[in-house]
Amino acid sequence: MEKHEGRDAGTIRLDDPWYDALAVGWGEGEEAETVPPRPVAGDRPASASGASDIYLEVQRSAAFQEVRSRYRRFVVPATAGFFLWYVAYVVAATAAPGIMARPVVGSINVALLAGLGQFLSTFLLTWAYARHARLRRDRAALDLRWTVFEQERDRERIRTWEAGR
Repeated sequence: MEKHEGRDAGTIRLDDPWYDALAVGWGEGEEAETVPPRPVAGDRPASASGASDIYLEVQRSAAFQEVRSRYRRFVVPATAGFFLWYVAYVVAATAAPGIMARPVVGSINVALLAGLGQFLSTFLLTWAYARHARLRRDRAALDLRWTVFEQERDRERIRTWEAGR
Protein backbone atom coordinates (compact mmCIF):
# COMPACT_ATOMS: atom_id res chain seq x y z
CA MET A 1 0.00 0.00 0.00
CA GLU A 2 1.14 3.51 -0.70
CA LYS A 3 0.14 6.82 0.79
CA HIS A 4 -0.06 9.66 -1.68
CA GLU A 5 1.33 13.14 -1.17
CA GLY A 6 -0.22 16.41 -2.37
CA ARG A 7 -3.68 16.54 -3.88
CA ASP A 8 -4.43 12.87 -3.15
CA ALA A 9 -3.15 13.04 0.42
CA GLY A 10 -4.96 10.69 2.74
CA THR A 11 -5.90 8.17 0.05
CA ILE A 12 -4.42 4.71 0.09
CA ARG A 13 -3.79 2.71 -3.06
CA LEU A 14 -3.30 -1.04 -3.02
CA ASP A 15 -0.55 -2.18 -5.34
CA ASP A 16 -2.42 -4.88 -7.19
CA PRO A 17 0.01 -6.99 -9.24
CA TRP A 18 -2.74 -7.97 -11.69
CA TYR A 19 -4.32 -4.53 -12.15
CA ASP A 20 -2.71 -3.82 -15.53
CA ALA A 21 -2.48 -7.44 -16.67
CA LEU A 22 -4.69 -8.27 -19.62
CA ALA A 23 -6.71 -11.42 -19.86
CA VAL A 24 -5.60 -13.75 -22.65
CA GLY A 25 -6.80 -12.36 -25.96
CA TRP A 26 -7.89 -8.96 -24.60
CA GLY A 27 -6.42 -5.76 -25.96
CA GLU A 28 -4.08 -7.29 -28.49
CA GLY A 29 -5.65 -5.33 -31.32
CA GLU A 30 -7.55 -6.28 -34.41
CA GLU A 31 -4.71 -8.18 -36.06
CA ALA A 32 -4.93 -11.85 -36.89
CA GLU A 33 -6.01 -13.99 -33.99
CA THR A 34 -3.10 -15.99 -32.67
CA VAL A 35 -3.78 -19.02 -30.57
CA PRO A 36 -0.94 -20.19 -28.35
CA PRO A 37 0.14 -23.76 -29.06
CA ARG A 38 -1.33 -26.32 -26.71
CA PRO A 39 1.24 -28.29 -24.76
CA VAL A 40 1.34 -32.03 -25.26
CA ALA A 41 0.39 -34.09 -22.22
CA GLY A 42 3.38 -34.46 -19.93
CA ASP A 43 5.20 -31.62 -21.71
CA ARG A 44 4.47 -28.79 -19.26
CA PRO A 45 7.08 -26.12 -18.72
CA ALA A 46 8.52 -25.83 -15.22
CA SER A 47 6.85 -22.47 -14.62
CA ALA A 48 3.39 -23.86 -15.40
CA SER A 49 3.79 -26.82 -13.10
CA GLY A 50 5.12 -24.53 -10.35
CA ALA A 51 2.18 -22.16 -10.68
CA SER A 52 -0.37 -24.98 -10.74
CA ASP A 53 1.28 -26.50 -7.66
CA ILE A 54 0.86 -23.20 -5.85
CA TYR A 55 -2.81 -22.97 -6.80
CA LEU A 56 -3.47 -26.58 -5.79
CA GLU A 57 -1.74 -25.93 -2.48
CA VAL A 58 -3.89 -22.83 -1.90
CA GLN A 59 -7.05 -24.71 -2.89
CA ARG A 60 -6.28 -27.37 -0.27
CA SER A 61 -5.48 -24.80 2.43
CA ALA A 62 -7.76 -24.25 5.40
CA ALA A 63 -8.00 -20.52 4.61
CA PHE A 64 -9.35 -21.17 1.10
CA GLN A 65 -11.79 -23.78 2.39
CA GLU A 66 -13.03 -21.26 4.97
CA VAL A 67 -13.61 -18.61 2.27
CA ARG A 68 -15.53 -21.12 0.14
CA SER A 69 -17.50 -22.30 3.17
CA ARG A 70 -18.50 -18.73 4.07
CA TYR A 71 -19.56 -18.17 0.48
CA ARG A 72 -21.71 -21.32 0.41
CA ARG A 73 -23.24 -20.62 3.83
CA PHE A 74 -24.63 -17.37 2.44
CA VAL A 75 -25.39 -18.18 -1.19
CA VAL A 76 -27.16 -21.52 -0.83
CA PRO A 77 -29.82 -20.40 1.68
CA ALA A 78 -30.21 -17.00 -0.02
CA THR A 79 -30.71 -18.60 -3.43
CA ALA A 80 -33.14 -21.20 -2.05
CA GLY A 81 -35.12 -18.55 -0.17
CA PHE A 82 -35.33 -16.21 -3.14
CA PHE A 83 -36.29 -19.04 -5.50
CA LEU A 84 -39.06 -20.20 -3.14
CA TRP A 85 -40.33 -16.62 -2.80
CA TYR A 86 -40.40 -16.26 -6.61
CA VAL A 87 -42.16 -19.62 -7.13
CA ALA A 88 -44.71 -18.74 -4.42
CA TYR A 89 -45.45 -15.48 -6.24
CA VAL A 90 -45.91 -17.21 -9.61
CA VAL A 91 -48.02 -20.02 -8.15
CA ALA A 92 -50.21 -17.56 -6.24
CA ALA A 93 -50.66 -15.44 -9.36
CA THR A 94 -51.83 -18.44 -11.39
CA ALA A 95 -53.59 -20.57 -8.77
CA ALA A 96 -55.24 -17.88 -6.63
CA PRO A 97 -56.17 -14.97 -8.90
CA GLY A 98 -58.97 -13.96 -6.53
CA ILE A 99 -56.54 -13.40 -3.64
CA MET A 100 -54.03 -11.62 -5.87
CA ALA A 101 -56.77 -9.33 -7.23
CA ARG A 102 -57.93 -8.28 -3.76
CA PRO A 103 -57.53 -4.50 -3.43
CA VAL A 104 -55.30 -3.21 -0.63
CA VAL A 105 -55.40 0.57 -1.06
CA GLY A 106 -57.31 2.15 -3.94
CA SER A 107 -56.31 0.44 -7.17
CA ILE A 108 -53.25 -1.24 -5.60
CA ASN A 109 -53.88 -4.94 -5.14
CA VAL A 110 -52.03 -7.86 -3.52
CA ALA A 111 -50.43 -8.92 -6.84
CA LEU A 112 -48.94 -5.47 -7.42
CA LEU A 113 -47.51 -5.37 -3.90
CA ALA A 114 -46.09 -8.88 -4.27
CA GLY A 115 -44.56 -7.96 -7.65
CA LEU A 116 -42.97 -4.84 -6.17
CA GLY A 117 -41.80 -7.05 -3.30
CA GLN A 118 -39.94 -9.17 -5.86
CA PHE A 119 -37.97 -6.11 -6.97
CA LEU A 120 -37.38 -4.97 -3.41
CA SER A 121 -36.18 -8.41 -2.34
CA THR A 122 -33.78 -8.51 -5.31
CA PHE A 123 -32.19 -5.22 -4.26
CA LEU A 124 -32.07 -6.28 -0.61
CA LEU A 125 -30.47 -9.59 -1.50
CA THR A 126 -27.88 -7.83 -3.66
CA TRP A 127 -27.09 -5.43 -0.81
CA ALA A 128 -26.87 -8.31 1.70
CA TYR A 129 -24.55 -10.28 -0.62
CA ALA A 130 -22.22 -7.31 -1.13
CA ARG A 131 -22.17 -6.62 2.61
CA HIS A 132 -21.50 -10.28 3.43
CA ALA A 133 -18.68 -10.43 0.88
CA ARG A 134 -17.12 -7.23 2.21
CA LEU A 135 -17.33 -8.21 5.88
CA ARG A 136 -16.77 -11.98 5.76
CA ARG A 137 -14.80 -12.91 2.63
CA ASP A 138 -12.96 -10.07 0.90
CA ARG A 139 -10.13 -9.70 3.42
CA ALA A 140 -9.44 -13.45 3.54
CA ALA A 141 -9.62 -13.72 -0.26
CA LEU A 142 -7.22 -10.78 -0.67
CA ASP A 143 -4.82 -12.38 1.80
CA LEU A 144 -4.93 -15.61 -0.24
CA ARG A 145 -4.31 -13.66 -3.43
CA TRP A 146 -1.24 -11.98 -1.98
CA THR A 147 0.01 -15.30 -0.63
CA VAL A 148 -0.18 -16.78 -4.13
CA PHE A 149 1.55 -13.72 -5.61
CA GLU A 150 4.37 -13.95 -3.07
CA GLN A 151 4.81 -17.69 -3.65
CA GLU A 152 4.96 -17.18 -7.42
CA ARG A 153 7.46 -14.33 -6.99
CA ASP A 154 9.63 -16.45 -4.68
CA ARG A 155 9.61 -19.38 -7.11
CA GLU A 156 10.52 -17.03 -9.98
CA ARG A 157 13.43 -15.64 -7.94
CA ILE A 158 14.67 -19.15 -7.21
CA ARG A 159 14.37 -20.09 -10.90
CA THR A 160 16.26 -16.96 -11.93
CA TRP A 161 18.94 -17.56 -9.32
CA GLU A 162 19.35 -21.21 -10.40
CA ALA A 163 19.54 -20.19 -14.06
CA GLY A 164 22.27 -17.64 -13.27
CA ARG A 165 24.47 -20.17 -11.47
